Amino acid sequence: MYCQMPTVDNVSQEAKLIMDNTTFAREASAFFGDEDPSVAYNRVWFNVMRAHRKFLPDISRALKAEGVSDPIWYEILLEVARAGAEGQPMAELEKKLFVAQYALSRHVGRMLDKGLIKRTYISDGRRKQVLFLTDQGLGLHNRIWPGYMAAIQKELSGLMTTDEAYALSKLMIKLLS
Repeated sequence: MYCQMPTVDNVSQEAKLIMDNTTFAREASAFFGDEDPSVAYNRVWFNVMRAHRKFLPDISRALKAEGVSDPIWYEILLEVARAGAEGQPMAELEKKLFVAQYALSRHVGRMLDKGLIKRTYISDGRRKQVLFLTDQGLGLHNRIWPGYMAAIQKELSGLMTTDEAYALSKLMIKLLS
């Protein structure tokens, strides 16, 4: 079992109503009281960054207890597993995970050192790298998911309802589109 990456199509009806509700947007605008409404974009940026810094340490600790050094490793393992026998091209993985090439290469190098994945180079006019799971990495995302899921839910469940979580997920997906 693994986390199904959310899409706009699989959010609850209640969450859709929350996000489509112009009253919700007006109330949020009034809450901040900014003279210039474009400041809202700055608020999004800083709050996304702060949320990341707030939750990452405890969630990372839970993953380290499972032998995974960074949350991005879960996503790498998941995407490489999804790619199957064809393997996961590194360039496609960069785009899927929104990770810079140098950072992805660093994580992949560490995962190679741990024996979780293997890399093959394919010469097609360019030096194309394709990732595969090793026997040690096979199914690891499934084994660590329960602990990862529990850590995420521990951090977030007391702060918002499930409908708010779906609504926020829908907005985040919109940002990533």
